[in-house]
Amino acid sequence: MIAKLTGRIDTLGEDYAIIDVSGVGYLVFCSARTLGRLSEGEHASIVIETHVREDHIHLYGFMEEAERDWFKLLTTVQGVGAKVGLAILSALNAEELLHAIAAADRTTLSRPSGVGPKLAARIASELKDKVGGLALGTTGLPGSPVLGAAAGSNTADAVSALVNLGYGASDALRAVSHVAGSLGEGADLESLIRGGLAELAPREHAS
Repeated sequence: MIAKLTGRIDTLGEDYAIIDVSGVGYLVFCSARTLGRLSEGEHASIVIETHVREDHIHLYGFMEEAERDWFKLLTTVQGVGAKVGLAILSALNAEELLHAIAAADRTTLSRPSGVGPKLAARIASELKDKVGGLALGTTGLPGSPVLGAAAGSNTADAVSALVNLGYGASDALRAVSHVAGSLGEGADLESLIRGGLAELAPREHAS
């Protein structure tokens, strides 16, 4: 099982890179986001997810483990194969994915090539309770203010506090995201937690 490759970027294609490792060229399929951070002739380290099938072995490459974790999570959904998983990571950054899944936003989730409304709904339904760990992770996809700074951000701390109080990760993320959007950047932790609790309280009474 190949978990990481370090070598010279020999060739960049539309959806792949060929990485020369000690004279051996490995063809690695990547998202557009990952390919955009690679340059031919330069050396790079790529995190690898290996898929072994009866008739082939495919390598999928990512700049960070968090992007690979998103790929693995997305491909657990029925109908999301490796190609669609990469398309999703190419079209949506981590913040967009988190918010779209938490809000069951089928329009945003349908944006990537190969994802229709039914599959978008399935992605939201199957992953809504699984994204909490990624939301509270310490690293993320490039251009993601949620994942990239999650460990020290008030947003992530507020979500964590609500989860510790017994709320579901997806509900906590949805509530805090809504409050953060209303209060704007720089909202303090106490305001986010208080606002999150206020958002969640009506659902508790309704249930």
